[in-house]
Amino acid sequence: MIQIVFETHATSNDNERGVASGWNHSLLTAVGQEQARELGARRGDDNIDVVFSSDLRRAVETAGIAFEGSGVPVLLDWRLRECDYGRLNGSDHATHVTDRPAHLDSPYPGGESWRDAVARVGRLLDDLTSRWDGQRVLIVGHVATRWAMGHLLADVPLEDLANESFEWQPGWEYVLNPT
Repeated sequence: MIQIVFETHATSNDNERGVASGWNHSLLTAVGQEQARELGARRGDDNIDVVFSSDLRRAVETAGIAFEGSGVPVLLDWRLRECDYGRLNGSDHATHVTDRPAHLDSPYPGGESWRDAVARVGRLLDDLTSRWDGQRVLIVGHVATRWAMGHLLADVPLEDLANESFEWQPGWEYVLNPT
């Protein structure tokens, strides 16, 4: 059994500008940097064995600030990236929120579908079982990462996730049972 804690990346410049970054990089704002420090304080005594982070800058920066000097290894993995919006990476966030159900199975132009993104994250989850069984793993990611955890580990239908409004919380916890 692997205990998984999922945390979203902290507030980025694109978040504040209302931009859906997708696979584009975006730096954390001053508010985001403080949120990352708060994440580190919140999880500092939480028996985290390893942190896996998306390799997109906003997630890398979040994990780096949160766990700096902690001795907890931070490993980057591209499979934890946000959904690839293709030609729509970096476009208006409001459009993406309303279009999500339409792209559950139909890829964004030049990108991937949400189901593709969830499957990509699922491949990382499969790989965790060979090395991290019995450990507490923290994952820093994006909406697609959170949807993958909810769908694959908590059996929430993707259709439900696509229609919910995002409510930030201080982490989500899941259990991954090796098969």
